[in-house]
Formats: sequence, C-alpha cells, structure tokens
Amino acid sequence: MVTQKKDEPEVTLWERMERPASAPRTALTPQRIAAVAVRVADAEGIAAVTMRRLATELGVAPMAAYRHVSGKDDLLALMVDTVSVELAPPTGATGWREVLRESARETREMTLRHRWMAELPTPLHALTPNRLAAAERQLAALDGHGLDVDTMMAVFRTVTAYVGSMVRSQVVLSEYLRQQDWKSPDEARKGLAPQMNYLMETGRYPTYLRYIREATRKDDPSWEFETGLECVLDGIAARFGL
Repeated sequence: MVTQKKDEPEVTLWERMERPASAPRTALTPQRIAAVAVRVADAEGIAAVTMRRLATELGVAPMAAYRHVSGKDDLLALMVDTVSVELAPPTGATGWREVLRESARETREMTLRHRWMAELPTPLHALTPNRLAAAERQLAALDGHGLDVDTMMAVFRTVTAYVGSMVRSQVVLSEYLRQQDWKSPDEARKGLAPQMNYLMETGRYPTYLRYIREATRKDDPSWEFETGLECVLDGIAARFGL
C-alpha cells in the first residue's frame, strides 16, 4: 500500500507516477490496473470495479494493487485519466467557439462510450493530467478575447455543465429503459402510456401535449444536444460580444 510518514506533505498519485522508479519495474503498473478497471466498468458498470475483482482479473494477490493505488479514489482518477486520452485536440478548430464546440462533442462521445463516467462525482472528472489538458485547450481558446480569467473559467464551466447534464440525462434514461426491459423508445412510451394519458387528460399541460403530438425528433438525442449546445454558445457570444 502507498504510505507516507506523518507530517510529510501529501504525494499525489500523479507525482508518484512521474517519479523515476526506485526498483525494477514489475508487470503490474498503474496503467495496467486502470486499463483492466476500464474494461470491467465498460462491460459491467462501475459497481463491478473492486480491488478484489481487479486482483482476480490481473492474476495477482488482493493487496498487490495497493502498491500502486492507495484506494478507490486513486483508482477512479486513473480510470478517468485513461479514457480522457480520447479527448484529442480539435482538428482544424481555431476560434474559441469551434474549440469549445468540438471539445463538447468529444466529451459527449467519450462519456457515451464509457457510461460509468456519468456516475462519478465531478471532482474526479477534473484533476487528472488528461482532463486538465482538455480544460487548458478550451481556456486557451478563450484567452485573448478581452475576458478576465474568472469570466473565462465561468464560460468554460457553463459549457462543461451543459455537456455533463445532457449526457448524464441520456445515460440515466438509457439505464432506466434497460431496467424496465424496454427495447426501444416506442416500448418505453407504451409502458408509460397510462401515466402520460392521465396527466395529459387533465388539460393542465397543453404545450407539453403539443410536443407529444407534433415532435419529430423525440428519439434524436444528438440533434437535441447539438441544438442546446449552439444555444449555449450563442448566449456566450452575445453576452460578451465575442
């Protein structure tokens, strides 16, 4: 297990990983542990990722992984950093709007590939090298447009919050359909019809009823995401004259 003497400053996971190895490198590394943990989480969900399960998958003693990660928080941070390699710099994007738009799209697609990401506390999404690299690219794109650093961060966090909320909503809905054994949105609507019919028949929700009757993109989360994203970016541009 990773330990340190009392009163010594905390040595972070990332600092430990960047230090030169003091002993011959073994087959078990933080990177290998994270890769296996991601594979398990992608297939079975984050709840399936335990230190005991990883020891079994890695073919090591249950305590072996603790020589590289001090606990579950370290493990989750490693997993986040591992999949965040997929957040590559936007190709050909130069303006602030293009960089933030492409970064938002990449973040959404990455999270939909690794749906357990939507279940993690926000701090674990931020303080890893690859996540900070993605944030740095977006903040740098906002720099030089007359915004102070507090405003730049507020803009970045606004877009990040929009992406996180929309993706989390999609993941939660998908999981709910799976739990109900509904194979399609049409099956879900059929299953929810008694509740929806009663509520609509009260006459209290005429605009929602209009949506139900007239909407043509109910099952198009990508269109909904893109439309909302453009609204957010339009608002930022209008508010700050960008």
